[in-house]
Amino acid sequence: MVWLASRNTRIDTENAFRVGPLIAATEARGQSVVRLNFGEPDFPVPAPIVATLKQALDGGATRYCDPQGTPELRQAIATHVGSRRGFEVDPATVVVFPGGKPAIGLSQQVYCEPGDEVIYPSPGFPIYESFIRYVGAVPVPLHLDAGNGFSFDADALADLITPRTRMIYLNFPSNPTGGVASRAQIERLAAVIDARCGPDVRIFSDEIYEDILFDGAEHFSIASLPSMRSRTVIASGFSKSFAWTGGRVGYAVLPNREEAECFRRLNINYFSCVPPYNQSAAITALESAEVWQAVSEMTRTFERRRDLVCDGVAALDGFTVQRPGGAFYLFPGIEGVCDALDLIGFHANLPDELRLKTSPSGLFQLFALDAHGVAVLDRRAFGQIGADGHHYLRLSIAAADETLLEGIAALKNASSDVAGLKRFLQDGLWEAML
Repeated sequence: MVWLASRNTRIDTENAFRVGPLIAATEARGQSVVRLNFGEPDFPVPAPIVATLKQALDGGATRYCDPQGTPELRQAIATHVGSRRGFEVDPATVVVFPGGKPAIGLSQQVYCEPGDEVIYPSPGFPIYESFIRYVGAVPVPLHLDAGNGFSFDADALADLITPRTRMIYLNFPSNPTGGVASRAQIERLAAVIDARCGPDVRIFSDEIYEDILFDGAEHFSIASLPSMRSRTVIASGFSKSFAWTGGRVGYAVLPNREEAECFRRLNINYFSCVPPYNQSAAITALESAEVWQAVSEMTRTFERRRDLVCDGVAALDGFTVQRPGGAFYLFPGIEGVCDALDLIGFHANLPDELRLKTSPSGLFQLFALDAHGVAVLDRRAFGQIGADGHHYLRLSIAAADETLLEGIAALKNASSDVAGLKRFLQDGLWEAML
């Protein structure tokens, strides 16, 4: 496709969406599929949000509005963010986007020149890594260690910072691991950043799962530390906490008005504005006690499901699992499965063009879907650089108990189906699934 600009070869996708056609093809053959692949709460949008949305539509809130976000929503976000993080937020530093993703990529366009380095967690939300090369920057993955609860290690971060470092991404609670950082851990990270980074380095603190925490944990933002406030982009949104993924309302709080104006200009060029009726409903999400009660109930359900699935997965041969502290995912290791099924050896002997497209856990993911009807995501879906030799799956627990138990049973069957895997690999049909 020589007519494509070269930058199109430098941007990837989010595999949670890529696996959709594979699920459809599996179901078209008559195989039912247990969907544990998508990061979408399975709860209804709280009723007050829906009521406000309808009211706003009936009231004619369907025209262009401020590209930065309506003044009313920006004030509500400023109040909400400031009250939780212990400092006053200027509404003029708030920018509203169509979902949480735009701030991730646009921040790299705003802050990074070609050759600048961007440090990001791996495994992590795939859009972090995907955009870096697209803007001509250099990806620098900070690999998270299961032995450290998949949290950032301050010494590991220090080792990656160079004079070319321009951005550092943080994400707590984390997708895909559910890792949570304590205040003490955040303070150690901040001390490293203070010592190693100049004032032009920006911290992108992705806090989209801030309300989904377990075991009595409380969210702590690095922006709450005075030395970090002037360099941190606080990013969040309404998809996860409020089970409102289709509303596409996200936001960022920028360090100052000048930087917010840069994002406002990009909004104008890319999106014009976020629909005002959705912004009206977002105000209700932040201000309604009934909505926050629904959020609390959803979180308690996720915590109970976490325990259910952790116990079930831990009992499977070849699986290891940590109990996540937040979000709604499990990230079990399956090295034992890959070893027992000889997927590691099979993958190592593939031709380069195939081997580079997948992994041992990726092959197991495809087999589990094709032959046993359970959809999950593999480690490479959350950062490809340096992922070799790391054998993990992400399971979403955003499903009913019976669905989750059905998924665990399917993974158990897939992990012991030596004959079925042999047929699957010999048929070669999996190559078309890559």
